[in-house]
Amino acid sequence: MKKLSILLVVCLLGSIAIAQGDDVRGPISYPAPGVMDGVYMESNIPTKKVVPYEFVREADVIWSKKVWRVIDLREKFNHPLYYPLDDIEEGMWKKNTTRWSLWTIIRHHIMTGELTLYSPFNPNWEAWKDGDLFKYPVTSNNPGGTYYNDKEFRERMFIYVGTEKVDPFADPLKSLVYPDEDSLKMGADGFMEAVYPPSDTLWFKSKDIVQYKIKEQWFFDKERSIMECRILGIAPMVYARDNNDNITGFRELFWLYFPQCRYVFQNFFVQSSSNDAQRMSFDDLFWKRKFTSYITKESNLYDRDIDTYKAGVDALLESERIKEDIFTFEHDLWSF
Repeated sequence: MKKLSILLVVCLLGSIAIAQGDDVRGPISYPAPGVMDGVYMESNIPTKKVVPYEFVREADVIWSKKVWRVIDLREKFNHPLYYPLDDIEEGMWKKNTTRWSLWTIIRHHIMTGELTLYSPFNPNWEAWKDGDLFKYPVTSNNPGGTYYNDKEFRERMFIYVGTEKVDPFADPLKSLVYPDEDSLKMGADGFMEAVYPPSDTLWFKSKDIVQYKIKEQWFFDKERSIMECRILGIAPMVYARDNNDNITGFRELFWLYFPQCRYVFQNFFVQSSSNDAQRMSFDDLFWKRKFTSYITKESNLYDRDIDTYKAGVDALLESERIKEDIFTFEHDLWSF
């Protein structure tokens, strides 16, 4: 009877494992048969489901403010979003086999079509940068089209996840007919022009992402009597460079709609620096606000960023003032 009970338990556990396997997401390291990398199976994060937001009625929101803030990955506290680094060699994308950085997760799921990227500017007028309104989705024109099976979508997508490197000192290609002369072609203006080597196409890697900008909304819900913050969007940022490769500032690559991202972020581990048994998902990290940041803009009458009227230390103090105003408002609600 004992042998029969053990057999039934083993079969039941096997069926559960198979059922969960269909829902597993994220980089999972599968050892050889009969081997387990640890004393237990880490099945919670790879199979967990999104905890839905509470429904909020417009009539129940008595106060609201939108805030834009920057998460700087150069700060040590934010390194769980930055590491582990990936690499690209000879066209091969090398990723960690057990956990990915936030950028690796984002890029992978954009390429598979599970995340929709939004242009940070109006495609017809690049100077008009209102991508945080999620107005300009970059999607395939073919149903089910992804980076891997839609060439037109692949070309449009690349300008947001990669860059072209042009050598300003490159010499023109030599003519095949006259080796001592430069190769020429007809230009758009009807005149002949020299032919230069094609520019290199470079994918942005994890080490290139130096900041994330997030857009969030703080609001007070009188139905639940609670002050709450929900992230609306997230945008990876890289260094902006001139033609001589000098750093001139930062630039947004694209925007992602955060409620959609949650369905992806929920199944990827964030490494704990002190306790492997207390790992959380990237969705948990943002929900619990386990990051440091500073405010760059609040919804205001002039629709201006802080750096347009404050600079340096004054800009940081203005950021702290906005944060303090939000917390003071919440505190005053419960002061009697």
